[in-house]
Amino acid sequence: MQFTRRAAFLACLALTTSFGAAAQNGYPNKPIRVIVPFAAGSTTDIIARAIADKMGASMGQTLVIDNRGGASGTIGQQTVATAAPDGYTIMIHSSSHTVSPSTFAKLPFDTVGDFAGVTPISTLPNALVISPAKNIKTLKELVAAAKAKPGTINFASAGQGSATHLNAEKFKLAAKIDATNIPFKGSADAVTEVLSGRVDYYFSPIAPVIGQIKEGHLVALAVGSPQRAAALPDVPTTAEAGVPGSEFNFWIGMMAPAKTPRDIVNRLHDEVAKALASPEVKERFLKLGADAWTLKPEQFDAYIKDEIASNATLVKAAGLSPTN
Repeated sequence: MQFTRRAAFLACLALTTSFGAAAQNGYPNKPIRVIVPFAAGSTTDIIARAIADKMGASMGQTLVIDNRGGASGTIGQQTVATAAPDGYTIMIHSSSHTVSPSTFAKLPFDTVGDFAGVTPISTLPNALVISPAKNIKTLKELVAAAKAKPGTINFASAGQGSATHLNAEKFKLAAKIDATNIPFKGSADAVTEVLSGRVDYYFSPIAPVIGQIKEGHLVALAVGSPQRAAALPDVPTTAEAGVPGSEFNFWIGMMAPAKTPRDIVNRLHDEVAKALASPEVKERFLKLGADAWTLKPEQFDAYIKDEIASNATLVKAAGLSPTN
């Protein structure tokens, strides 16, 4: 009797294992929808499209980009949080994913509990740029100018609570300077105002300013990221340039609904890593000023959780009030 039960148990276990293997081997058997919570042409969208083609070719199925912009990314986030956890709806989002819990009084999803991290895809360092007409050539000179006349220096941002804003706020706190945020609708307007000299400086994504930096129309004093940018290897980080504790990591990464099977999450992780290793993606990232970055899924989950807490502290220190 005991032998019979044991045999039955082993048979069930073998059957379950074969079904699991079949599910893994059969994935994907239809196109995968990739929710991007921002408009087409945004940095997140460009990064998503840069790897989607490579992943699709490797996986034998099309990855279809579905732009669900609006409400600082929360519309797209909700779409993924409530999607079937079967690997056929995934999300490529930016680090604003970890900011929204602090900038919104109430969210229709749990930023930690409703998502499974797959992997970061890239970091996008912001370059602190200033017009050469300001006659400031180093970060220490900028800090000194700000401290000499408190409250008179200002900086551009691509909107309240954006990565460009939070990067500047973290720098301001670390440098202990009094500077005023001048928010714009996007990077194009912010860059224009800094070029004209009407706004003093801007922590800009590298892609919109790399041409002006190389041509001498803008001076890059530093990058706000933890490491130097591959696209600007001679430009120091803000920490290297004399302001420790000012590092801000703006990233773009892949997530899935929380209960997506781990074998599918791991497969997606491996496919992202494979795409990032391709010469075509490396070349495209260099032009965008993006650096490839990956973590194991469980490491990414832990990173997101930690960053939600650190961004909450930053948002509070910056005096940003949550919106309804």
